[in-house]
Amino acid sequence: METIDKALNSAHEAVDNISSAAGQAAEALGEKGQQLKDAERRLVDNCCAYVRDNPVTSLGIAVAAGFLLSRLLSGR
Repeated sequence: METIDKALNSAHEAVDNISSAAGQAAEALGEKGQQLKDAERRLVDNCCAYVRDNPVTSLGIAVAAGFLLSRLLSGR
């Protein structure tokens, strides 16, 4: 019986350790996800500010990018 009890205790400890590690990993992933969302928000804000401050340049960049994409995707 002692051997079974020791095995059960070891199994419980292993499950607890795995559970704790999984919880820490989930928390770290949540934090990284939030950091990525914040970085995306800053990038969008910066782009909007650039377009607001430089509308003609932004239009030129958009036209050039559209032209290049159409050339790349046209298959010629």
